[in-house]
Amino acid sequence: MSGAIRLEPAHARLAAALHETSFATPWTDDEFAKLLEQPGVAGLLWQDDAPTGFILIRAVADEAEILTLAVAPPHRRQGIGALLLGEASEMLRAGGTRRLFLEVAADNPAARALYTNSGFLVTGRRPAYYDRGPGPRVDAIVMTLELQARPSLAATHH
Repeated sequence: MSGAIRLEPAHARLAAALHETSFATPWTDDEFAKLLEQPGVAGLLWQDDAPTGFILIRAVADEAEILTLAVAPPHRRQGIGALLLGEASEMLRAGGTRRLFLEVAADNPAARALYTNSGFLVTGRRPAYYDRGPGPRVDAIVMTLELQARPSLAATHH
């Protein structure tokens, strides 16, 4: 059975293992557990025969940010990342979130394409944001997805 389920603190070790397959500096299971216990933080876990990916978001007021998204290497390029983005976007829309932000490494063309194909637009850049250890630091590309249009002034004045 395939589908997304709510990511809970009990999934912290699983999230950390999936994160480790995607990032040079992975987050620990303790970091995931603490994040998932914070108000406004939510996540979705995608499962096929086994857990294959997850997304973690933080919402405050009418804005949210993607904290991290990971899909295990054998399951990449199968649409799981797009499915997670879609499910998370719908969850946020239903909760009244208007705008979703993220930062993605400038040297990660696959992730940038995923976000662009999901409707995100480049709205900024953070120079030397990501530490790559002994190599040069990498810029973060800030991307934004409008989830709900703001009412125009004309629409609010009769």
